This record gives sequence, C-alpha cells and structure tokens, in this order.
Amino acid sequence: MAHFLSAAVLAVSAVMAPAAAIGHALVWDDLAACESSEVWDANTGSGFYGGLQIWQSTWTAHGGAAYAPRPDLASRDDQITVAEDILRDQGWEAWPDCSRQLGLSGRWHAVQPGDTLESIADRFQVPGGAQELQSLNPGVDLTPGTLIRLP
Repeated sequence: MAHFLSAAVLAVSAVMAPAAAIGHALVWDDLAACESSEVWDANTGSGFYGGLQIWQSTWTAHGGAAYAPRPDLASRDDQITVAEDILRDQGWEAWPDCSRQLGLSGRWHAVQPGDTLESIADRFQVPGGAQELQSLNPGVDLTPGTLIRLP
C-alpha cells in the first residue's frame, strides 16, 4: 500500500506536466498493488493472472509464453517485460480501472539499453521524429527502464 503514495505523486506529476517521462519500477508496483494487492502469482480463476492481472490471450500475444505458460507463473520482472509490450500496444487502457485510479493514460515506451530518441522515433514511426519525442518528454532520461510518452 505504501506504493500508492508514489503513484499519487506520479499521477499529480502526470497531470501537472503530462509530457514528463516517469519512473519504471514504482509504476508497475503501484499498478500491481491496485490490480492484485501486489500478489505477483495471483490466480483468482477470473481469467486474469499475475500481479498485473493480464488476460491469458494478451500474455500469449505479447510474447509472455517465452517466460512462462501464464503470467502468474512468471517472475515479477518477466511480467513487467510483457506489460511494457502491452503498454506500447494498448496504452494504460489495458488496465482500465487501476490506470484511471492512478491517473495513467496514453501510450508509453520503456527505454531499452542503446535506445536513442531517434531509434525510438524510427521504431514507432513517430511523425516529427526525435524532435516530437523530445517535446513530449522534456529533459528525458534515456536510462533503461524509464517510461517515455509516445504520441
């Protein structure tokens, strides 16, 4: 539950400066706290699994089977890796109730080792390229794991 304070700070930051990049681990822990009480091996029988309550077909479609047959059988880090792919594809709306509660919206990308604004812009075919990403994420930190806003 302590993570909700960090989520509130991030949510306020997102509202006050919606273009700012946000931290990595705390966001996922906050989302898991909301989705599953931060129980990373949750299997409630609802069809959603793991700490981030990922639907089985979504897990498979986003490469999760490379880590474990279901999200609840994967490590926290592997669940986050798959969630980052889901986030790039579906945005925070993949977790509609909790993302709304935490003030998260839009599409984001978790910076990978070797990423540059240019390579990210190319990968996601960002109109306006690296300059557009820079304007959406002023003062962006390209440390791996940092979440940056995509248009």
